[in-house]
Amino acid sequence: MTTHHRTVAVVGAYGHTAAFVVAELSRRGVTPLLVGRDAARLAAAAKGRPGTVTRVVSLDDPSSLDRALTGADAVINCAGPFAVTMLPVIDAALRAGIPYLDVAAEQAAILEAFRLRDRRAREAGVVVLPAMAFYGGLGDLLAGAAIGDWPDADEITVAIALDSWWPTEGTRRTARSNAGRKLAFTGGRLTAPEDPPRSYSWRFPEPLGVQQVVELSTADQVTISRHLQVPEIRVCINEAPLRDLSDPATPPPTAVDSDGRSAQTFVVDVVARRGGAARRATASGRDIYAVSAPLVVEAATRIMDGRVDRTGVAAAGGLFDAADFLRALEPAHLVFGAPDQVEQPG
Repeated sequence: MTTHHRTVAVVGAYGHTAAFVVAELSRRGVTPLLVGRDAARLAAAAKGRPGTVTRVVSLDDPSSLDRALTGADAVINCAGPFAVTMLPVIDAALRAGIPYLDVAAEQAAILEAFRLRDRRAREAGVVVLPAMAFYGGLGDLLAGAAIGDWPDADEITVAIALDSWWPTEGTRRTARSNAGRKLAFTGGRLTAPEDPPRSYSWRFPEPLGVQQVVELSTADQVTISRHLQVPEIRVCINEAPLRDLSDPATPPPTAVDSDGRSAQTFVVDVVARRGGAARRATASGRDIYAVSAPLVVEAATRIMDGRVDRTGVAAAGGLFDAADFLRALEPAHLVFGAPDQVEQPG
């Protein structure tokens, strides 16, 4: 099915991640419709894109959102903080009868989408897919790939290694707004995390090797727990990028290639344990913001193509064949390490 005549509305179209999303849609022959609250920034985002349509929106005005989504086949929300934008844009998508996707990393907002909009989305026959990004989407897909044909697992660990973290202003705002709203998943439920968070060693695939990591609250605890039967979900990250994130002097991302990506590299290493067995799936690539674009656009394309068999609020791993999805992003966007058995993971 061709996508050449499709239009996808991108809300918050002038943000850092949104620029990658708009470029990825255009690369695939999908027409991006630029939506946002700031007319001047929308005009700047559309510069150099002849014929690009922009629409100014007010999130407090449902009719404004309805007009903004007119003619769109799907909507991708890139506008944070998602605690403010997610539910109004989901509601507009439900009224329009089109799929909703976003790149949120905010646990509380994502959890609200599952709790408050799943029934309405099912009744509307619409797919709502939050957290379809580096945090929440990639780890969830890798967890699904790692668990494979197991009906359940005892534990899943999502181990993240970044060589650095140059945060956007949006990331800094989210970190501030989510202070005190972090969650862990243990004993089969979401609960307050340990304070201070646990620190331990993790054996990443070479060339990274053993690194000291600290446990982290991310969207992955929410997304994985929505569809995989596992009582313990841990997410950890190596310590260096957290120092970058906490340092107010750390600069924002700087493009080093023609695609606008920074030099940052990442590895996401997911291990599922069941009984005495363990399985691992990994992905590596460049720029956690840039890789969110092919993740969310690939998902939108599959949904618009009718390659999903459910509606309602979903997590990536519950909606797609995880390994097939990740292979579709190779080699341009990431390297996917196919699941394998491991004797002593972590």
